[in-house]
Formats: sequence, C-alpha cells, structure tokens
Amino acid sequence: MNEHALEPIRLAVIYGSTREGRICDTVASWAARSARAWGGFEVDAIDPLELDLPTRHEHEDGPALRALQQRLSDADAFLVVTPEYNHSYPAALKFLIDAVYEQWQAKPVGFVSYGGIAGGLRAVEHLRQVFAELHAVGIRDAVGMPNVWEWMDEDTGELRAPKAAERSMARVLARLRWWAEALRQARRVRPYQEVA
Repeated sequence: MNEHALEPIRLAVIYGSTREGRICDTVASWAARSARAWGGFEVDAIDPLELDLPTRHEHEDGPALRALQQRLSDADAFLVVTPEYNHSYPAALKFLIDAVYEQWQAKPVGFVSYGGIAGGLRAVEHLRQVFAELHAVGIRDAVGMPNVWEWMDEDTGELRAPKAAERSMARVLARLRWWAEALRQARRVRPYQEVA
C-alpha cells in the first residue's frame, strides 16, 4: 500500500456568495459536515466575507491575499459551493479565483450548486471552463440543489429529504479523494510548474 494513501486530504470548501441573507452559509456548512463525516478529509472553510480581500486587483499582494494564497496552496482539493446568479456564478467567487494562479494547478475541484429550477448547474458549467484554464481538474459529478429553499431547513441547516443529495455528495467526495491522492503523489514526484 502507498504510504501516503491514508494521509488526510486537505479540502478547501469555498463559499461562492457574499450576498446579504445568503443561503450559502447553510449549504456550505452541510457540505463541510458531509466531508468530515465521510472521513479522510481535513476541511478548511474559505469564506470571502471573512477574508478582507481588496475590492480590485492590485499590483502587489496584501496580507489578506497572501493568506488566501497560502490556504489554497495547502489544499489538496477544492469543493466550490456556488449559487447561480443570472445564468452564471457570483462576482465575489470570480475575484477569489482570479486572485491566485499556481495554487489551483494540478488539483481537483468538485462542485455543490444551488439555485432555482436549474439548481446552479449553469454556474458550474461556467466554472468548469475557468478551472480548466487554471490547470485544475474539474470533477464531472456534482451536487445540484434546484429550488434550494425546498431542500434545506433554514432553522436547522439540515436537508429535508437527504438521500439524493447525500448519494451525490458521496460520489463527489469519493472522486475528489481519488483525484486528490493521485495528483498529490504526482506533484511530489514532479512539481506541475516543471512540466513544459
């Protein structure tokens, strides 16, 4: 057995919304709890509201951006929790993604989306293209929550009918773990930045 196979996967759960009154808190908390319960993940919840990021891209990185870069660098995998705004994903998430580059490379990205009738899937389709450009590996499977207000109990943060979402989440986590282990080992053998 590979000596690193039992190492925990450092999973960054990234909040995609900063909107006041957002349901992202509830969905992302559920996603983080699911990863912890599934086992084998150390979860770092990254919420743009708590990061004090600049409002524009600056010539030199400030302390908040350097701290974000370090957290993303430490991660083996990412789980992006995003709503769908006007057929795409929120500007705060785009800023967070674009604020770094190498930290995304050669790492897997999974998605949990929510929204109206499409369940955030159009946001995920746009994100897949963005992460491919950043040399990240998008997981094909995702968790989608159409009409999310019908899925979640806002008071408890629990799913009202959990079986379908839990089944989808288990698949996403299993594949995230597989890719994270494979890519972590590959980065140890040869850093991705050395690949010409």
